[in-house]
Amino acid sequence: MKRRQFVSRAGAGLAALYPARSWLGPWPTAAWLLIPMDDSQTDHLKAYGVAYRALKRGVKAEWFLNYRSGAFLLPSDAGTARDAALAGVMVEPVDDSQLVQIRGGLRNGNMDAVPLEKPPKVAVYAPPNAPPWDDAVTMALNYAGIEFEKVWDAEVLGQKLKTYDWLHLHHEDFTGQYSKFFLNYAGSAWLVEMVERNRAMARSLGLPSVPALKRAVAVAISDFVEKGGFLFAMCTATETLDLTLAADGNDIAASYADGDPMDPNATARMKWDRAFAFRNARLELSPTTPVYSDIDGHQVNSPERRQPLGSYTLFNFSAKIDPVATMLVQNHRQVIPDFYGLTTSFTRKTLKPGVTVLAEEPGASWVKYIHGERGQGTWTFFGGHDPEDPQHQIGDAPTDLSLHPHSPGYRLILNNVLFPAAKKKELKT
Repeated sequence: MKRRQFVSRAGAGLAALYPARSWLGPWPTAAWLLIPMDDSQTDHLKAYGVAYRALKRGVKAEWFLNYRSGAFLLPSDAGTARDAALAGVMVEPVDDSQLVQIRGGLRNGNMDAVPLEKPPKVAVYAPPNAPPWDDAVTMALNYAGIEFEKVWDAEVLGQKLKTYDWLHLHHEDFTGQYSKFFLNYAGSAWLVEMVERNRAMARSLGLPSVPALKRAVAVAISDFVEKGGFLFAMCTATETLDLTLAADGNDIAASYADGDPMDPNATARMKWDRAFAFRNARLELSPTTPVYSDIDGHQVNSPERRQPLGSYTLFNFSAKIDPVATMLVQNHRQVIPDFYGLTTSFTRKTLKPGVTVLAEEPGASWVKYIHGERGQGTWTFFGGHDPEDPQHQIGDAPTDLSLHPHSPGYRLILNNVLFPAAKKKELKT
């Protein structure tokens, strides 16, 4: 669905605010419950779960863009009140006269209200035995209490994607090179198992190789978006998905296992119109260099070219004109500490025209967070692996999100989960 289809109809701007009141106790008599998302909120991440579960119960909600850092408004019912209390999420009772004040004020500033109507059906692309702590989105969904299902290659190629609204990809290497882990972890039990699991899947689906398998999966994911799906990807999945789509059937990983260099003509044969976000990237032709291309500005796996971590800044969009981008950057922090991943960032020179940059490191040659449309759907790419594990080394302890309930990086992930719930309506032109 196109960005112009997202229309907010509840007013915009903010006038005089009523005195803030928090509630975690008995059922309130007010008609509405406001979930503030500014610094008054006791658990930002679980607040998304409260909103999601209300939608799942059939409750109609609203997302107040740029008002109190992206607050949610829900009818005051016993289910929502009890859910918020159990989750430790701060809510404020709002009566009709207070709500009139809020709506009246929303008309004058860079704010708006987006109706949320239906909870998205969420899928996470991951092997069946993938540990939940190795994927930031899986951890966020589990912590917030948002339902999801895992899918992998057989489900994707078996047309199951059409049953979902939203799909997440994390550190899958869609080029079929196993993230070049063989350079540093050859013989490791987990790598041996990864290789055999992928080869067995390729054989079971009648495909000649793992690169051929991942290419078929990448094409199916592209079709999912074309037909109206919402795609969110982080880390390696962002870069390798586009490289595989642009290769257009050319096997860019055919000889890596033998230590042979890639075909020197592979870069010239790339068809970037098939990619989501990137163009004119230079492939890394050597299988002994642990990077894929020059898309990643940090080149995290190449120590001699590694860039230090800084901070990225969210853009401030017009809530009335560009509600999708505004939803995706709702946060109580504008400047957020950066974090590494196998693909940490996206070099500006490789971005296609028309890509919306949602967050960047000012003055840097790379950006952090990008968004765009494809056919009837949308995609969003977020560089890095885990917003609260900046270095992220293999074998690191799982991130305990109960220690990071106000994480602005994890909030960006959960913005993506909820924005497909927004009401869509054609603009009258």
